[in-house]
Amino acid sequence: MGWRGCRQGRGAMTKRHLIIRLEAPLVSFGGVAIDNYGFTRDFPARSMVAGLLGNALGLERTDADKLQRLQDRLVIAARRDREGYIGVLRDNQNAKLEGNDKGWTTRGSVEGRGGGADTHKSPHRRFRDYHPDTLVILALRLEPAEETPTLDDLVAALESPKRPLFIGRKPCLPSEPLIMREKGPIFVHAATAGAALTLVPTLGDLKEARAQWPYNEGPVGERAVNICDERNWRSGLHGGTRRIVESRIHLPAREAS
Repeated sequence: MGWRGCRQGRGAMTKRHLIIRLEAPLVSFGGVAIDNYGFTRDFPARSMVAGLLGNALGLERTDADKLQRLQDRLVIAARRDREGYIGVLRDNQNAKLEGNDKGWTTRGSVEGRGGGADTHKSPHRRFRDYHPDTLVILALRLEPAEETPTLDDLVAALESPKRPLFIGRKPCLPSEPLIMREKGPIFVHAATAGAALTLVPTLGDLKEARAQWPYNEGPVGERAVNICDERNWRSGLHGGTRRIVESRIHLPAREAS
């Protein structure tokens, strides 16, 4: 039998949060790209989560207004339940692509290459960072809650996605379903997203974990910084800043079955 929702305290002005597990051999959470270096954050970018949910819902890149609205409604807190065994892994990618090379898009359409003859003389070289063997728990809600898509719509989409899901980059396929009914609650009721994280039991012996939440969605914590992790879905560019808190939180033990 699956878990039921957890609730924070009697009489608390609680809000409903969806719990998502991001677990994979490799994950990439988005970050500022510098030249041919693609860095990764320690916690999922708001734009990355919006893209993941949009992919599950079947939204296209051309659905810029819907993706923008989804991102704007997201309130997200995240914690790292497994850090990985070697830190950040950097992949050195090299490819020599010719003008007549073609590839397949995720929708099955053939994609060709453009440019003049000189465009294809040099190989493409880039570096991409990943977190190996990582498990991150997300507690998220949508504001306003009654607007479509709702949290229940997201559950249905994540359990039966319109397209294959990946965590940040296409090689980062989840090793477990993102909604794990047998391993924890699907919904948690708490006053803030940060508080919601403290109600989700860990699967192992972890007593505390690093976590991140929006500045007004939990205690002040150990570190408050401004980050740029929101995308303008019409232009495709990231910009602006929002204030977040990073700290360590204590975790409840899992109930005996």
